[in-house]
Amino acid sequence: MGKHVAYYESPIGWLQITGANEGIERIDVVERCGEQKENVPTCFMRCIEELEQYFQKKRTSFSVPLRLIGTPFQMRVWEALQTIPYGQTVSYAHIAKQIGNPKAVRAVGNAVGNNPVTIIVPCHRVVRTGGKLGGYAWGVEMKTWLLKHETR
Repeated sequence: MGKHVAYYESPIGWLQITGANEGIERIDVVERCGEQKENVPTCFMRCIEELEQYFQKKRTSFSVPLRLIGTPFQMRVWEALQTIPYGQTVSYAHIAKQIGNPKAVRAVGNAVGNNPVTIIVPCHRVVRTGGKLGGYAWGVEMKTWLLKHETR
């Protein structure tokens, strides 16, 4: 089982999509497109298509297969993130309560920060209690852009 890489030029920059035949494992913002292979799995083409629809405001959720690798706690947090409605935000404390561990707010923050497939697993929709943005792996400016994109 080999790793595959594909690139998509989005409104926020080049996205590098990494994974296997079974699904997408990672999405990263990169400075430029790397070598584009011709024979990428179908799920990669579907991922690019769904991202394109998202940026065109024609898609509010994703159905592309994912192959997430993390601890059981991280997996619960990442599953909870996928329930946050498009255009809405919730707090880290809300996610901690949702997964049945209300005192684990910092651990939830760490799991959110380690989300490998941002946008598809919408960690940008998680904010601090009181509405302040908090951090974001791709920077607060990118988080702000994504949130505004969803509410325009």
